[in-house]
Amino acid sequence: MNIAALLAKTARTLPERPAVSLGEGVAARYGELHRRAGAIAGALLARYGLAPGDRVAIVMANRPDYLEALFGIWYAGLVAVPVNAKLHPREVAYILGNSGATLCITDEGHADGIESVRADVPGLAPPLVAGSAAWRALLGHDARGPAAVDAGAPAWLFYTSGTTGRPKGATITHHNLLVMTLSYFADLNQIAPADSVLHAAPLSHGSGLYALPFIAKGANNVIPESGGFEPVEVLSLIERHPGLSMFAAPTMVVRLLDSPALGGADTSNLDLIIYGGGPMYVADVERALAAFGPKLAQIYGQGEAPMTITALSRDYHADSTQPRFRERLGSAGVARTDVEVRVVDEDDRPLPAGESGEIVARGDVVMPGYWENPEATASALKGGWLHTGDVGRFDEDGFLTLLDRAKDMIISGGTNIYPREIEEVLLRDEAVREAAVVGRAHAEWGEEVVAFVVPHDGRSVTRERLDRLCLESIARFKRPRDYRIVGGLPKNNYGKVLKRTLREELEAEA
Repeated sequence: MNIAALLAKTARTLPERPAVSLGEGVAARYGELHRRAGAIAGALLARYGLAPGDRVAIVMANRPDYLEALFGIWYAGLVAVPVNAKLHPREVAYILGNSGATLCITDEGHADGIESVRADVPGLAPPLVAGSAAWRALLGHDARGPAAVDAGAPAWLFYTSGTTGRPKGATITHHNLLVMTLSYFADLNQIAPADSVLHAAPLSHGSGLYALPFIAKGANNVIPESGGFEPVEVLSLIERHPGLSMFAAPTMVVRLLDSPALGGADTSNLDLIIYGGGPMYVADVERALAAFGPKLAQIYGQGEAPMTITALSRDYHADSTQPRFRERLGSAGVARTDVEVRVVDEDDRPLPAGESGEIVARGDVVMPGYWENPEATASALKGGWLHTGDVGRFDEDGFLTLLDRAKDMIISGGTNIYPREIEEVLLRDEAVREAAVVGRAHAEWGEEVVAFVVPHDGRSVTRERLDRLCLESIARFKRPRDYRIVGGLPKNNYGKVLKRTLREELEAEA
């Protein structure tokens, strides 16, 4: 089944229901969204010469056109490659090249960046800019319904990164997305046509994935006019839209709680905040429960098993009489309905409750592999289980506690940042002998990036020069917020840098 059938079905039964809103105003109703997606699909096939299975990237900020583009790609039987719009153009170019994308749909704010790297991506057509005359011409094309595709065909290439920092495309199939959607109804919440979902987090990631259950039920997808997360705007939209849910990184929840506007806001329309993508301190969960009531759910997942490994449901957040209530609030919940989850040792043997090991999962939501990367696929799916690289332990009641994130990954503002990628940039400076990047706790963003840099003997480096180098090569949000020029790095007997020691040093300072 083509996942786009969710939209086609809803458009038949609820054509006049609001499908997408920009701020407080309706941008498209379901019948209209269906027609636009069908027109885009027809034009992509007829005018751009694309064929089913071809990859089309989307690089744009949150806006109504995003969902039109996404479903237009699927209606045509093509594969969507949503890309984080905050990435540096060079980083985007790698994803475009690796995925073999022949077209990139973008917005005016990112078009120049795509054009600047087009020569580095063989076969990439000039960018198609949403809102342009070319875009409007697409919307006038004869519409078509969703193409017939195999349920196991790729639908979404979700680019993530391993410990090397080299992006890998998790191949998410139409079947994976359908199972994820049904799992939402099984474990998180029920949705009615009068409900709404706020996309204040990027549509290229979790928020875009969670558009699917809401479209399946004919709810309203609300996009802030700012295109992102602004606490005052979010609180205003909660007042305006009934039955509103939202996916949020823990840092977004904390920013809402810290906003002076919260005191005078009416949050009675809020239905559910689904938080995930980083650590949420128990004290902050308790603050959120006091401010919003039992309207919270936590999910733990990865791009390789989209949004679906464990969940701490609304009911668990509400059960304050449970003797281990605070302990459960600090957990990632229990295994989702459609997956098996284990904690295993180094030989992949299941560990009993209370013992720590790697978290592995299997089920119909798990990807079949990485795009054109059989070695990484074999490693990640060893023995038929997705090896998350995360360390955790189960308690005797089946609640999973995460003890450490995948290797040394940093999560800032809900976004994964991979130290190796930044270290390689820093080492481009000829005066730098060694570099180690770690995360430091930050009250608002969860973590911030700190770089420890060792210069060659007799050479000097400056923070300003290192900062310029990073800004020229990687996205701004990845660049270190602090550069430490040091004489050496702590290492073990095998010469491996002890990043834990660096983190402990920063914690001691705090």
